[in-house]
Amino acid sequence: MDRRAFLSAGTVAGAGLGLGLPAAHAAGPEQTSATPALDLDAAMYNVVPDTGADQTLALEIALGIAARRSDRLRLRPGTYIVNGLNLPFGAQLIGSGQATVLKGSTKAPVISAKSANNIRLADMTLDGSISSQNLIRLKLCLDFHLTNLVVRSATGDNIHLAGCSGTITHCDISLAGSSGLHAVDSLGLNISHNTLQDCANNGIQIWRSEPGNDGSLVANNRICKIRAKAGGTGQNGNGINVFRADNVQVNSNHITDCEYSAIRGNAASNIQMVANHCQRIGEVALYAEFGFQGALIANNIIDTAATGISVTNFNEGGRLAVVQGNLIRNLFRREHEPEDKRGNGIAIEADASVTGNTIESAPTAGIIIGWGFHMRDVAATGNLIRQSRYGILMSSSSSAGACFIATNMIAGASDGAIRAHDKGRVHGPDLAERDDRSGRVAIMGNVSV
Repeated sequence: MDRRAFLSAGTVAGAGLGLGLPAAHAAGPEQTSATPALDLDAAMYNVVPDTGADQTLALEIALGIAARRSDRLRLRPGTYIVNGLNLPFGAQLIGSGQATVLKGSTKAPVISAKSANNIRLADMTLDGSISSQNLIRLKLCLDFHLTNLVVRSATGDNIHLAGCSGTITHCDISLAGSSGLHAVDSLGLNISHNTLQDCANNGIQIWRSEPGNDGSLVANNRICKIRAKAGGTGQNGNGINVFRADNVQVNSNHITDCEYSAIRGNAASNIQMVANHCQRIGEVALYAEFGFQGALIANNIIDTAATGISVTNFNEGGRLAVVQGNLIRNLFRREHEPEDKRGNGIAIEADASVTGNTIESAPTAGIIIGWGFHMRDVAATGNLIRQSRYGILMSSSSSAGACFIATNMIAGASDGAIRAHDKGRVHGPDLAERDDRSGRVAIMGNVSV
């Protein structure tokens, strides 16, 4: 008997003994792991929209039944009043698009879950109506998926996550009383292709309660209109805020109209800010500050900010950076500020290379290196600086570390191409006019026109 005949005979024999897939499926109502998930209509379980009555209990019962069967629970279009809906392990709640609205009427989260893995929410609107503290609140939930959601109008964070891993994609998150998305102690999030706008304090927050590995990816999001309602000097008003979370990638986002920073990394080691587009930023567009070690800031476009890029706080352990290939233009000074006016293209302090950047129209300096004795091992090479008051400023403190300034092109620097400064006070001759290799400082091969 050849192989094909043997397999055919085996299939027939199995069917005759009741061992085929249809017979096994018919043995009981529970789904097997090989059986595709089915859609259960929530209306079958007395979940009814547009009644004005709270649907939380009926939804929890229906979700429990669907989750035990590994099925999806489908909601019809309409408005459902929901408060504190608790999702079980494996819950899959699917709407019918934006016309399916889950609306909160109390301060409780619209949807919450704890220690429930493999949750999926998709294709619906969650509306806090300025009453719910959070719209989605997940704690210790692994491998969740939030997809194609409209999430709007919480009094606090629209989405609040603690100790979670999972994916948030293609969601429209807006009108948050605090942050659009606040994630604490994450185990690797994928936050991509979302729109966040009109948030009172921050767009996306990736935080940790203690410094440590986070590994989240924040990519291809559109973020705009982020205020700093709660005040502060940079804690709020940021498109993306990374705090004490290491190994976070922030790539290819489009960020506009933020009161403070487009991307702000605070004590966030090994952070990447790559290929982001930032416009109309009120303070420093891309910021790596305080106790971090390692920052890669490359290939970004920054148009209109008080400072383009700042890598600072060597006094707090902030060190080790690559700033490369960025396009920075149309900077401004905040003359209303008593001290922190800025107006710099790039500010850098320690253990860093600044290479191949193009900077145009910086009213203070294209590149400022060091602050007092807070300068060590900085190389600024191959940069193009145009139409700035000063091209490059370098700290003159005798206690500062080494600095290498070479092969930069500086055009139209009205008050000097390369000058020394003492905590912002410029002094001495233009150092670009001669090569200088005096001890810790080497200046050579620069072109000034």
